[in-house]
Amino acid sequence: MPSVDPAHLVHLVQLVGGVDDNSAAYDLVLLAHVLSAVVAMVAVVVAGGFALTLRAALRQDGPLPVAVVRYFRTGVNWVGRVLFLVPVLGVVLIAMSEGQWGYSDGWVTIGLGVWVVVAMIAEGVLWPAERRLQEVVAARERAAGPTEVPPDGPGGGAPVTDPGALCLRSGLLGMGLAVALVAVAVLMVAKP
Repeated sequence: MPSVDPAHLVHLVQLVGGVDDNSAAYDLVLLAHVLSAVVAMVAVVVAGGFALTLRAALRQDGPLPVAVVRYFRTGVNWVGRVLFLVPVLGVVLIAMSEGQWGYSDGWVTIGLGVWVVVAMIAEGVLWPAERRLQEVVAARERAAGPTEVPPDGPGGGAPVTDPGALCLRSGLLGMGLAVALVAVAVLMVAKP
C-alpha cells in the first residue's frame, strides 16, 4: 500500500478549504469536516444501493446474499449518523476562519439548508425504512412465513406487505439524497 505524504494531505485540505495560511488546528478540523462529509455520502449511497440489492434478492428463491444479510442486521446505522457531524465541524470552521467565512455567505447558507433537508429526510424516512427492511431480512432468514413487518412505533401506519416497493423507494431516496450531498460538496468547494 502506498504511503501518504502528510504535506500533500495538508495541501489538499487547503485547496478544498480555499485557505492558504491557517493553523494546523484549522486544517485538522477541515480534514475531519471533509472526511465526515465523504463518509456521510457513502453511507447514504450504500443504504440506497443495498435496498435495491435486497429488492432484487427478494425476487429470487433461495437465501439472501451474505452481504445483504450482514448490512441489514438489526441495529442502528451509526455510520449514517456521521451526517450530523458535518455541520458541527462546519460551524467550528466558520468560527476558526477569523471572519474569512460567515453565515452571510450564500454558499454557506445554501449548503446548510440543503444539509438540513437531507438530514430530516434521512432521519425521518430513509433510516426508518432501513429498520423495517432489517425486519424483512430477519423474517426471511428465520423463514417465518411472509415478509410482513409491523409498523414503526405506536400508530405507525400499515404493515409492509410489499417489501419490494419499500426497497425501491429506499433505494431511490438514498440515491437522491446522495446527489443532493454531492451538489452541496461541489458548492462548498466552489464557494461561488
